[in-house]
Amino acid sequence: MTHNPPAFRTMSIPRSGGRAWPLQVHDRLGSTSDLCKDMLAAGHGQDGLAVLALEQTAGRGSRGREWRNPGGNLALSVMLVGQGAVVPVGAWPFIAGLALHDAVAGFLPEQGALELKWPNDLLLHGRKMAGILIETGAAEAGPWQVIGMGANLAAAPRIEGRELACLAECGVAVSPPDMARAVLQALDKWLECHEAQGFGAIRAAWLARAHPPGTRLRVVAGNQAFSGTFAGLADDGIMLLETPAGPRQVVTGEVLMAGGRQE
Repeated sequence: MTHNPPAFRTMSIPRSGGRAWPLQVHDRLGSTSDLCKDMLAAGHGQDGLAVLALEQTAGRGSRGREWRNPGGNLALSVMLVGQGAVVPVGAWPFIAGLALHDAVAGFLPEQGALELKWPNDLLLHGRKMAGILIETGAAEAGPWQVIGMGANLAAAPRIEGRELACLAECGVAVSPPDMARAVLQALDKWLECHEAQGFGAIRAAWLARAHPPGTRLRVVAGNQAFSGTFAGLADDGIMLLETPAGPRQVVTGEVLMAGGRQE
């Protein structure tokens, strides 16, 4: 457990209502989310605290995959505690996905290059460039959520069997602190939207930025694998898939794009 966090500098990212996201910027960390969880376990949780690592050596993606940031990419986690953790966990992939999409889109001159993919990925020209990892628990201060977000800005790692993208391929250079600022500002916008209009508005906005209905998908869930075409989202965010055997609801699983290409 990290009792004495490494040295960092702090930035303040304005939010609505006169609030701010306190953003810790670390030169090097094992994992931004692990640091947040260590702080929570030690009783030092702070609602709304964001942690950015300019280099991350032990980051994790979905299903326990390693996600390293050798430098130049985004490795950002946000800590939510007590009253700040009231957003249902099931809504977070969509809220955080919208924030990532809109933040990245703000630096891209090309319209339509980005797509959201259920449940927690952002695609650039059909290849994964960003993802989200959500962890939950409870501490003395109450329930907590840690929202981890990673994006390939300067370089895409080489992983056998996977096709990944980075923002630099589009001739765009953006620093991790600048992208973190954009993500946090967009996150504030979509949290406000969720509070004012509910999940239905989040769902509609997510669908407007996702791969279109009819996109061919393959789902791997446990020891099952099945294919079909994307048919939207249920009211609670469950993915709807049209399969040869009829409509199917997908609660969890790894979603692959048509042709077996892993994102």
